[in-house]
Amino acid sequence: MNGNRSRVVLIKSKKVINSSGKVDLNLLQNMVAKGLSSLTSESDFRDAISRFYSKKQTIGIKVNCLGGKMVATHPELCITTVNLFEKAGFNKNKFLVWDRSNQELKEVGFSVNSKGKDFLCFGTDAQGVGYTRDLFAHKEIGSLFSRIITDYTDAQINMPILKDHALAGITCGMKNYFGAIHNPNKYHDNGCDPFVADLNSMPQIKDKNKLVICDALRIQCNGGPAYHPQWSDLYGGVLIGTDPVAVDYVGYRIIERIRKNHNLSPLEKSGRKPNYIFTAADKEHNLGNVGLEKIDLVEINSG
Repeated sequence: MNGNRSRVVLIKSKKVINSSGKVDLNLLQNMVAKGLSSLTSESDFRDAISRFYSKKQTIGIKVNCLGGKMVATHPELCITTVNLFEKAGFNKNKFLVWDRSNQELKEVGFSVNSKGKDFLCFGTDAQGVGYTRDLFAHKEIGSLFSRIITDYTDAQINMPILKDHALAGITCGMKNYFGAIHNPNKYHDNGCDPFVADLNSMPQIKDKNKLVICDALRIQCNGGPAYHPQWSDLYGGVLIGTDPVAVDYVGYRIIERIRKNHNLSPLEKSGRKPNYIFTAADKEHNLGNVGLEKIDLVEINSG
């Protein structure tokens, strides 16, 4: 992946989320559709989707609910994404929206659902799910994986929330998969470096994750991962890409711009540069591209 430039699409609208947090579903769906088309240079988002996923697959959507409702993946982004896939001929009940626990999913507005015609939604702690019996070891990582990623799904959409993180610098796509293992607390030393890169280079993630659709509707630029309203910004954006490193790098740059607007020092000066992003791009990990000289950033304004 490092030998070629990576495309990342940033699509924004001032109207997609209002000051009370209400999301315009139709506008958001149009934004994601445009983003998918732009990512692939396809005129129709349906053709874009077919590049990444098969209708035979069960597709997991890994969200991030850890910080609570104000700093979590918006359920509306999941709903609009699944609706687009349904328009492309996919069956809704072949989608599984997931995170660590049922309770965290409920607290941010998801409806836990283990059967039915709508998309499925439950946590690793749901009855009968849990973590793998065997430990998976790779580089500095030794973890049990959520069986949702190993046994319940064939492919993944990574749907993180973009926000500041007190230890890692930022949380975006790659760190979102800390929610897929039983012991993420072990891997927060040294700003999560190289642990995020090591985890994402494991085949359980690397081979299954085909697309990142990052929630940048509301971005917290400081004090994360918990919510602090004074550092929250209604950004109105969605980041879409196939290169997890490039998406994280663009997200990092967005947070730095918002921090500057809030008169906050750069993350590097604060001792919180997200070095794991750069480690993920090195020759050893080779997970994607870092730096705008290797990234084609397409910015779309939807009004």
